[in-house]
Amino acid sequence: MELKDILLDYYNDKKSLDDVIKNISLFSIEYIENNIAQIDVNRDLRKFTPEVILAINKNMVEIVSISNKIMEKKGYVVISKIKPVIIKKLILHFKKKGFIVERGYKSTSILVYDKIGSLPANKGGKIGIICGGTSDIGIAEEVRIACISMGCSTHLGYDVGIAGIHRLLLSLKEMISNNVDVLVVVAGMEGALSSVVTSLVNIPVIGVPASIGYGFGSNGVGSLSSMLQSCTFGLAVVNIDNGIGAGIFASLIANKGRQ
Repeated sequence: MELKDILLDYYNDKKSLDDVIKNISLFSIEYIENNIAQIDVNRDLRKFTPEVILAINKNMVEIVSISNKIMEKKGYVVISKIKPVIIKKLILHFKKKGFIVERGYKSTSILVYDKIGSLPANKGGKIGIICGGTSDIGIAEEVRIACISMGCSTHLGYDVGIAGIHRLLLSLKEMISNNVDVLVVVAGMEGALSSVVTSLVNIPVIGVPASIGYGFGSNGVGSLSSMLQSCTFGLAVVNIDNGIGAGIFASLIANKGRQ
């Protein structure tokens, strides 16, 4: 449909204002010079999710160019899976420009914004984030950053794996008492933590296999296999180390429930 037709439909009361905003957002693609990227800057209007820069195979110049365009339009940007060799330089670059940088502990993903007011307003959704061991925290922090970019608050329970299951119960009790809408469980090795958590609660759980482990089933394969074959109901599973995807999915559920 052409932009003119969309506006005419609104003028003739055939479309609501919300429908017009969603349709117009489809035309909002920003082009970066030298064909580096095509940015879906108004994705949040259409899908209620932010544009995210996957930095894993991008160099510093490309990341900065894309980030600048998104910051210009939105005032904040999520950058995920940054190469360890450039993450400190990238953070320093943004701080020198006066931006605020949120980087999780051991995480290679960051949230950059010019002021608090630029971030999505809190929509009331509450996410509980649990991880098995200290080695899983980087991915759990990626989940947290994604939730912030979606206007959700988070409650954290780190290093509460099944090797010492008594640690889990206290964190889980606190999260349930705070009425979290969804739980995200990050676990490597055998990934059993997600099944245990799901068996104890009556809210959706999203499992994130972490690429922690060695030998047979290493690099998160064992954890992914275990989560996919869980016999507990209420568990959905994302790809290995996909903290951003899990955080956004959890936030969509949580925010929808608060409307």
